Amino acid sequence: MKTQMKKGILEIFVLGFLKKEDSYGYKIVQELSQIIEISESTLYPILRRLETNGSISTYQEEYNGRLRKYYSITSSGRETLDSFKKEWEDIKKVYDFILSNEKGVNNE
Repeated sequence: MKTQMKKGILEIFVLGFLKKEDSYGYKIVQELSQIIEISESTLYPILRRLETNGSISTYQEEYNGRLRKYYSITSSGRETLDSFKKEWEDIKKVYDFILSNEKGVNNE
């Protein structure tokens, strides 16, 4: 997957995960890496970008005597997800068109 596309998809993926529940970095990596390759060194710049553009907010809670930073999706982040879902409809139409043409070529 091209780097720019993957970066954008990962941002959406993180927002989608945070829509389900607030979480902290290590847990986000563990959950998302079951579906797509992502490391902490990839995740934290994404989290900083999302926080800078207002898509997520942060807060800290104590866990085992240490402060843990949690990430939470904002209303702006939810709007970004909604916008992506609408855009994805068009992308899916193109994808389906390409697949249908490939099937037609392979079956001839």
